[in-house]
Amino acid sequence: MESKINQNKRSANPLGVAPIPGLVRQFAVPSIIGMLVMAAYNITDQIFIGHVVGMYGNAATNVAFPVVTLTTAFAQMTGIGTAANFNLCMGAKKEDEAKKYVGCGMALMALTGIFIMILVLAFKTPILWLCGATENVFPYASAYLGITAFGLPFMLMGNALSNLIRADGSPRYSMLSNVVGAILNVFLDALFMFGFGWGIRGAALATITGQIVSFFVTISYFKHFKSFDLQFKMIGINLKYVISIVKLGTSNFINHMIMMIVNIVLNNMLRKYGAMSIYGSDIPLAVSGIAAKLNSILISFSVGLAQGCQPILGFNMGAKNYERVKKTYKTALGAALCIGIAAFAAFQLAPTQIAGIFGSGNELYFEFAAKYLRIYMMMVCIYSVQPITVNYFTGIGNVKQGIIISLSRQGLFLIPLLFILPVRFGLNGVLYAGPIADVLACILALSMVARSFKHLDYMERNIR
Repeated sequence: MESKINQNKRSANPLGVAPIPGLVRQFAVPSIIGMLVMAAYNITDQIFIGHVVGMYGNAATNVAFPVVTLTTAFAQMTGIGTAANFNLCMGAKKEDEAKKYVGCGMALMALTGIFIMILVLAFKTPILWLCGATENVFPYASAYLGITAFGLPFMLMGNALSNLIRADGSPRYSMLSNVVGAILNVFLDALFMFGFGWGIRGAALATITGQIVSFFVTISYFKHFKSFDLQFKMIGINLKYVISIVKLGTSNFINHMIMMIVNIVLNNMLRKYGAMSIYGSDIPLAVSGIAAKLNSILISFSVGLAQGCQPILGFNMGAKNYERVKKTYKTALGAALCIGIAAFAAFQLAPTQIAGIFGSGNELYFEFAAKYLRIYMMMVCIYSVQPITVNYFTGIGNVKQGIIISLSRQGLFLIPLLFILPVRFGLNGVLYAGPIADVLACILALSMVARSFKHLDYMERNIR
């Protein structure tokens, strides 16, 4: 009798009974907008820097970008790991456990952000050379990273806590916290770079100011947490819960860490093989920086969509509503493919015009930009399959499969291809490594999901 009452309570939660397409829109749209706003920090800087500083400024932000990816990786691990455990506990009606995960997760986020800031400030110079800086680019990159490093703890916590806000059923507030900082960032970019003439340092100051404001808007939400009352005494490190948070956040962490490694390897390969071509080293680095920011838009759509589905997946897996779990994944995948097709058309039809948004350059610069966007970004139509699949496995608690998918595109396929293909095809080999890796990762992800669906069907039959 008691189990039946609990089941009825679970079914009363909209995550367990509302139509899936509507739930995906409700949770994913604010999440996507929030992720797009986070990308706007970097894109706005890139546009202003491209027009004020020029090509070397674009290359500088590209060289500093792996640090942003590193911070995002830890934000994803702590944020999604905490949110996934929270949703699984709430779906299974284990509220006391959910409280402990929230308190431990918040402490872990703060400590991680401070540690990364100290690490970057202590090793700024070797980090920039490792990330592919050239003699011309280094002074700009050093000035930019030297300032933005102080905003990394605020960026990490703001990004990580937004996952927990969505998991608590407030996706719009999560979006709002990021929008406020992004709008401020755009305004300050114009003021500091054009008004005060502070150049690349002005862009860095605008970025960290926006991140700090977003953090304070985000943290204020937890005074009115919906699921239960949060108390300061709940916040603290507990090894048992840290392990569980890291376990469920590892897939997303690995995905972003591999992205950082790919960014570093790609920069160094472009510098090496670009020097052997008519384009030189600086043009490929600058163009790659533009592409990285454009790619952050695609990542925002795919990761935002995936994160928006995480509460739906986690709750229904905990409540054993397996058919709803499958339908959530299919709905997200269909939306992602539509976005990817639109991006493919844009890169193929107007690459030069897109590159022109990020500043001026000579004829060789725009020639390489068009070539890079058309080739390296050729398979963006299927790019979102990987992050959506990673979050699918994270949401249902299958860590091993999530890790494999996280490693696939960048680690198993792209990095080896970046070392192998340029030996035979030079700079063109670097460009074609991207679409080949996309196809291989997509095939692997869909095959693993098909096996997972069969397992869910088996469990559904056993319940009946």
